[in-house]
Amino acid sequence: MTATIVSPRLMRIGGGSVAQAAEVLGLFGLSRPLVVTDPWMVSSGTIERALLAPLRAAGLRLEVFSETVPDPTDTVIEAGAALLRGGEFDCLIGFGGGSPMDTAKAMAILAAAPAGAKMRDFKVPAQADRGLVPIICIPTTAGTGSEATRFTVITDTETDEKMLIAGLGALPLAAIVDYELTFSVPPRTTADTGIDSLTHALEAYVSKRANPHADSLALSAMQLIGRHLRPAYHQPKNAAAREAMMLGAMQAGLAFSNSSVALVHGMSRPIGAHFHVPHGLSNAMLLPAVTEFGLNDALPRYAEAARAMGVATREDSDEAAASRLLEELRALNQELGVPTPKDYGIGGNRWEGLLPLMAKQALASGSPANNPRVPSEAEIVDLYRRVYA
Repeated sequence: MTATIVSPRLMRIGGGSVAQAAEVLGLFGLSRPLVVTDPWMVSSGTIERALLAPLRAAGLRLEVFSETVPDPTDTVIEAGAALLRGGEFDCLIGFGGGSPMDTAKAMAILAAAPAGAKMRDFKVPAQADRGLVPIICIPTTAGTGSEATRFTVITDTETDEKMLIAGLGALPLAAIVDYELTFSVPPRTTADTGIDSLTHALEAYVSKRANPHADSLALSAMQLIGRHLRPAYHQPKNAAAREAMMLGAMQAGLAFSNSSVALVHGMSRPIGAHFHVPHGLSNAMLLPAVTEFGLNDALPRYAEAARAMGVATREDSDEAAASRLLEELRALNQELGVPTPKDYGIGGNRWEGLLPLMAKQALASGSPANNPRVPSEAEIVDLYRRVYA
């Protein structure tokens, strides 16, 4: 099998590395960034202290687009792309969690398209291989891995569909991965983004599109996340745990960018689009049940994942190791306070009424086809029902 491997050209990794942002831009001759972030990063002063002031001190001219929203929408992207087209910018910097980084990627793709193009024109299976300017990503959570991937996810406001968009236009030129930016992340976000990154690694490893390069990254990510997610959640200032989670999230991003995600993500996107559940949390709601669904179709791989996470040993049979993986995923959700959709406040009638549409949207995303056991539409509906309560 031939695998195509992509990654950012440069990744600056380590505590305090955000202070080197001007240097990183200088390596590529960039000096006029449009910085994409969210309102909280601006109002809290976080982005001013960590990024904007040092960039200005280095003589860079910049502007800020801070209208990003959770689960980025096509309307926000259109506004950002118009600003990008109208300015003399030579790059985009996505600073924040997955939403600002995904927004920056989509802005670059849409701004490079002919007038009148819409984000839905680029959803999978289309290839979004062109961006107007290069993207530099600076994550502030250990979760999405967007700083290392060729993907972005954008909500179509007309259809309430979370669209997967893939291509080289979404691949960052560079990433700055500074775990010290995660010290102030609250426990709920730490839990949700941590399970998100675990899902990336696990799905990349069991995917039908797995390959040796992605496998090595996925196993390393699962080892890091399996051992450090709980300490990062319970001890927010634990530097070793925060550093390990940031590295694990980045490796998981590289893994699924070069393999794929699968059924969890296919089913998760409609939950986020219709009920505005944060992406990592909807992944967590689904992960145990979806893993159980495909367990016997990739038993050796699920068993190896359990060993990487430290919940099984070499002496355990594949059956025993895979069983312990399921136990760990359920225990992790319980300890980290992951609610069911019902406990989250989603009404049963609305949930049930949207299941046929959600199942169709999940299948249309293409991700379920990568699952070890490829589900039918009826099986996806059944899984949605199973996780509800």
